[in-house]
Amino acid sequence: MTAGLLPATVIGGYLGAGKTTLVNHLLRNAGGLRLAVLVNEFGALPIDADLIEAQDDDIIAIAGGCICCSYGDDLTRALLDMTAMDPPPDHLLIESSGVAIPSMIVGTLGLLPGFRVDGTVIVADAETLCRTAADRYLGDTVLRQLRDADLLILNKIDLPTPRALADTCDWIAEQGLPRPVPARQCALPPEAVLGLVPSTTQPVPDPAPHAAFETLRLTPAAGCDPQALARRLTDPALGVLRAKGFVTDLRGTRHEIHIVGARADVSARATAPADGMVAIGLRGQLDTAGLNDLVTAPAPASAR
Repeated sequence: MTAGLLPATVIGGYLGAGKTTLVNHLLRNAGGLRLAVLVNEFGALPIDADLIEAQDDDIIAIAGGCICCSYGDDLTRALLDMTAMDPPPDHLLIESSGVAIPSMIVGTLGLLPGFRVDGTVIVADAETLCRTAADRYLGDTVLRQLRDADLLILNKIDLPTPRALADTCDWIAEQGLPRPVPARQCALPPEAVLGLVPSTTQPVPDPAPHAAFETLRLTPAAGCDPQALARRLTDPALGVLRAKGFVTDLRGTRHEIHIVGARADVSARATAPADGMVAIGLRGQLDTAGLNDLVTAPAPASAR
């Protein structure tokens, strides 16, 4: 957890896109992390029965130390309850309703102490996306949700024909939306969805379980401008879905960088591991050469 802040990921998307499937998948593959899930009401997010260890009116206890809580009409109170937990969860997931605008939840998080917004993950249905986005009644909500995405998961890619899927991807590009991450039943590596990137001192994991992804270890040059480096890492041409690591600026101050799509978060750290970064991207879309060139010889802050 960065400097004592609880990382929070907002999961949104229109009705039936696969948000429930994604949350259950993340809970099943938490890897020892204590995930907390906030939902508007339990009926809107049925947790797989075999994951549930206990349940009362407000909390579902889930295997592995994870929990699911209902916040009803008082999201702020539920968020404050999360920071008061002892021990606190390692990561917070907030599942928005199918017609909610996720940026409103992000705005609430920004007003409260103790949180770091990890990003907004939007799940879209590959088979129905273009149709719902063009609907005179639904389209505005769908487009607003999509435009909130830091990471866009295009789920159910096995349902449309190859031509229809290609047309949908073309439409996403025409809208200026993030490059979609294709998925079947939202079966994606948790590190790609939640930014649980391994530290630069740990071995880069074998990508075989998720062959569509690859990871890249980077060694940033000392004396760089962390803010400028973070902005450059969000360039869509580099293909970075997630990146995390530490750099040292010209004054010798250590900084932690988190990247999710076009979102960049930079924070100073009094203590931190050795400089280094790990990036995650779709196989064949991660610009390995461009990333290495970027981090090994960034322009110094004084040159900007």
